[in-house]
Amino acid sequence: MSPRAGAVVRSPAAWLLTLAIVLIALNLRGPIVATAPVLDQMSGSLGLTAVVAGLLTSIPVLCFAVASPAASALIGRVGPELAVTVGLAGVLAGTVLRTLGTSFWLYAGTIVIGVAITIGNVVLPVIIKRDFSPERGGFVTGIYTSALNVGSMITSLGTAPIAAVVGWPLALLTWGLLAVLAAVVWSFAVGPRVALRGVRLPAATGVDDATRASSARGDASDVLTGGIPVIDERAAAEDAAERRAEAARPPLLRRWTTWGLTLAFSGQAFGYYGLTAWMPTLLRDEIGLTREAAGASSSVFQILAVVGALGVPVLALKVRPAVIIALISLFWMTMPLGLLFAPEHWLVWSVFGGAAQGGGITIIFIVIVRMATTDTDARRLSALVQGGGYAIAALGPLAIGGLHDASGNWQVPMLGVFAATLVLGVSGVLSSRRVR
Repeated sequence: MSPRAGAVVRSPAAWLLTLAIVLIALNLRGPIVATAPVLDQMSGSLGLTAVVAGLLTSIPVLCFAVASPAASALIGRVGPELAVTVGLAGVLAGTVLRTLGTSFWLYAGTIVIGVAITIGNVVLPVIIKRDFSPERGGFVTGIYTSALNVGSMITSLGTAPIAAVVGWPLALLTWGLLAVLAAVVWSFAVGPRVALRGVRLPAATGVDDATRASSARGDASDVLTGGIPVIDERAAAEDAAERRAEAARPPLLRRWTTWGLTLAFSGQAFGYYGLTAWMPTLLRDEIGLTREAAGASSSVFQILAVVGALGVPVLALKVRPAVIIALISLFWMTMPLGLLFAPEHWLVWSVFGGAAQGGGITIIFIVIVRMATTDTDARRLSALVQGGGYAIAALGPLAIGGLHDASGNWQVPMLGVFAATLVLGVSGVLSSRRVR
């Protein structure tokens, strides 16, 4: 563990930084699924067709793919601290825009939310790598990915009851309060000046990542110490050695591990978004569940992700990531195969699949953190893996629906999800076999 990694972990403000990460994560999936419970009301109010309404889920995922390179560039330009603030401001702005009462503003706000969430997707793994030791980083990553699913569950369960009282526009607007709360806690965690202005150092000074991180920590300590700067020369020397080693490695795009990890992420996300979109319909068609019961089945799939997200970091302390990915892939496979051969036992398959999808995204982020050698490498690797992965994942709901329409049954679509989980296992194991 490098000194700079451990400094924040031992800091009295480490709990505040972790809390801020949790609150930020609540805003990175909740706004996407918030429209689903009130989609029929929105369609009736704005005259949306089923296909057009379905874009409210697909657009943010497409933004994850298209905007990841731009998000990475923004983080490199203004620093992670200000990038988080920009992302949260974007979530709030998009939330306000899509409640203005027309379909134009609905989709404009959805695009803004998608781009803003992309910034959060890319920057949080960078912050976790920079500010926590590898051991603690695994746990924080698990908490982060758990919060993603908790955010989805909260908005899925809460939007419809709120809309029944105040209408769907105000119901969606309510969730903007989570972005405000996250921004306030974030400003206390890193210091108001850094949260609003970022950490910028002249390029000519030759200051490296370690000094920049040290500067950031000095500003973050404003809350507790009045901003007394701390310069860790040993950490700076270690980071200089890290960068020399990084310079000797081939660029990210020329590393087969980058592409392998991207394929693994795409398999994970393809299966997740494909099942999230179509599992309720499948259960209504196959075993005759009511709309309410079928919707509840999706909640089981989402909330069980917390088990995998928190369990994988513990396992990762003792077991190599490649072994964990293989186990997760096997658990993942039980869900499409179970729904294929015995859909009446959907609750069992949701337990296996839910835990697997939560653990799958967590272990991939852990691999990114361990595979990257510098903060810059982590930022770029995170952007490449997520950008490429989400580009393929955005096709998941469309592909599963298309396979159902073409075949007239749910057997072929479930084989498609099975193939995606197989890609996760094979590609993930091969690309992470040297990561410890």
